[in-house]
Amino acid sequence: MTRTIRTAGVLALLCVVAVLAPGCSYNQFVAQEEGIKAQWGQVENQLQRRNDLIPNLVETTKGVAQQERDVFGQIAESRAKLAGAQTPAQTMQAANEQSSALARLLVIVENYPQLRSNETFNRLMDELAGTENRIAVERMRYNEQVQAYNTSRRQFPSNITASIFGFREYEVFNAPPEAERVPTVNFGRQQ
Repeated sequence: MTRTIRTAGVLALLCVVAVLAPGCSYNQFVAQEEGIKAQWGQVENQLQRRNDLIPNLVETTKGVAQQERDVFGQIAESRAKLAGAQTPAQTMQAANEQSSALARLLVIVENYPQLRSNETFNRLMDELAGTENRIAVERMRYNEQVQAYNTSRRQFPSNITASIFGFREYEVFNAPPEAERVPTVNFGRQQ
């Protein structure tokens, strides 16, 4: 009789543990899933920031560089015309074109004592690096959340709760195979 009571006591204790243990891990899984969703929102937020910011910076950089390129191109073109002038009329026209191009250059230099394209390229590169670093940090944090959740999901006795309540495994954020290639930034030049 004592043995039966002892066995019944052990079974009752196991039942109590079996009932209480899943409840604790259930709440843990819910909290971890919410953490994963929130962290994924941060990844998406940084990806959207990149999509909004970088094309605008590239266009601004192209615009500034194009303005400078146009003025320097006009100066070089007028200089070549002046050097190749055969008649006084051609010489006067080339000299006038060169004066006009130099006047535009002086306006740019007065407004921008340091030509801006180098500065805007540096800003663009800084923004590219900063944006990619932000995305990398958020991906890492997301993967840490997923790893903690997936580890809990596979450990005993939480694995019982996970299977009973259908908590699924989350995938970590892996870079695509093309991420192994060095990215290129093209400013409209044909390669």
